[in-house]
Amino acid sequence: MDYSAALQHLTRDPKLARVMQTVGQCNIGAGGDPFQSLVRAIIYQQLAGKAAATIYGRFVNLYGKFPEPSGILRSDDSALRSCGLSARKIQYIKDLATRVDENRLDLKSLASLVDEQIIDQLTAVKGIGRWTSEMFLIFCLGRPDVLPVQDLGLRKGIQKTYRLRKLPTLEKINKIAEPWRPYRSVATWYMWRSLEL
Repeated sequence: MDYSAALQHLTRDPKLARVMQTVGQCNIGAGGDPFQSLVRAIIYQQLAGKAAATIYGRFVNLYGKFPEPSGILRSDDSALRSCGLSARKIQYIKDLATRVDENRLDLKSLASLVDEQIIDQLTAVKGIGRWTSEMFLIFCLGRPDVLPVQDLGLRKGIQKTYRLRKLPTLEKINKIAEPWRPYRSVATWYMWRSLEL
């Protein structure tokens, strides 16, 4: 993705511009296989990065390469549990695999839909909520204008950058982010990076 138009637009916000200057070039690195991205997102939910990466590695090693939905559906739950997956996450991954396998969720056609239609389709899957859908929009489909208002990293980044005493409310986030349109995904990425400064 060419970020030049986004960067030019976002530097109009002086506080965001300072973060951008310190962080440097944006690199969201969107792309990849949609099914793999969603399975990975489910595995990573509510886990520290290192623990999630270990479980994800074991999951892929179980198959030798990333499995097709049908391969997951043929897997015994006990084999999946041996990777470190909880019973609930196994249920979520199998629900996703079933929907894809039965063509009830056509991942290839998602790119042709608008963001809210994609969120509607994905949140019908057990274990995939709005936040996971928004991460999918940003990191798999490379959508430029996603604002994940429930994301703690975004909220903390805004709190730090805009020197707020408390974590911002939904209304406050939307007010601050309104001038970021149509590049709120890029601004969000910078808010995440601001926490590392």
